[in-house]
Amino acid sequence: MNTPYGRLGLKDREEISRGMYASESFAEIARRLHRPTSTISEEVWRSTTYSWCYSAEKAQARSDELKKKGRKKKLDTNPALKEYVHEKLRREWSPEEIARRIRKEYPQDTTMRISHETIYQHLYCLPRGELKKELMHGLRQERKARQPRAYAHYRRQRIQDIISISERPKEVEKRIVPGHWEGDLIVGKNHQSAMGTLVERTTRLTLLVPLKAKDAFAVRTAFARSFTQIPKKFKKTLTYDRGMEMAEHKLFTKETKISVYFADPYSPWQRGTNENTNGLIRQYFPKGTDFNEVTIEAIKKAEDRLNTRPRKALGFHTPLEKFYELITGQKVVLIT
Repeated sequence: MNTPYGRLGLKDREEISRGMYASESFAEIARRLHRPTSTISEEVWRSTTYSWCYSAEKAQARSDELKKKGRKKKLDTNPALKEYVHEKLRREWSPEEIARRIRKEYPQDTTMRISHETIYQHLYCLPRGELKKELMHGLRQERKARQPRAYAHYRRQRIQDIISISERPKEVEKRIVPGHWEGDLIVGKNHQSAMGTLVERTTRLTLLVPLKAKDAFAVRTAFARSFTQIPKKFKKTLTYDRGMEMAEHKLFTKETKISVYFADPYSPWQRGTNENTNGLIRQYFPKGTDFNEVTIEAIKKAEDRLNTRPRKALGFHTPLEKFYELITGQKVVLIT
């Protein structure tokens, strides 16, 4: 008899056959073989003939044949599921985002189910080539923790009339009330270019801001222009680090009516939403990107990808769906 919980062998199947002939229950057979009851029931239903007769020899022959052929991979037997997974991988979604989101989009279709482990296995089993390279391009890689930016510069120059994060309304921390934003710059190749990032804390809606320069005037005007597309009631506060590009914060507040609060030095976790989003943005614009050479169309495409990508923190809804719910007051219903 095989070791318990190993594969069923011919002797095991003969015991099952004898038990079935003696009208024993699946549980009784399972106890004798030291197996889970489910193993016995699945074996019997899988190998019973149309005449409702379980044959140990036929069951073993079937098992041997399947072992020779190898079990077909789930994605190879379901073209629709495979197409869905590949399409989302091309949009830089993670396997977990795909596995959880598909349940929302196909709640009644049990054939459209897959685990993130199966997706990873599928990717790593693909032969080398352009398809594998394309599909794995969006997977986030392990990377060193991001270093706080430009605080040495902060020691030399200080922004005037800052309002500390300690004075920020308490409602901001709870993420219940929308309209509170976090901002940052992603600096490009050789620190010669940059792109602005603005993230709404409740919905994770992200605005990517093209910049002609990194100085305070360029950042203020570009950020203010980006906020014109956001309804007034969703523009309350902006939390920023102490980079000198926000030196014109008072003018920014006057123009936009958005209050600016500054995080403490060396405290990137006080803008955790923005920091995490920057990690996603780096999938589209890796370190070393020269933003002077990136088109506005490319930036807007990445912004669209980010806002239509399901987030774990949002129950695998997308930022755009959650923002739409806020604007309309209606729940988003996924139709398949």
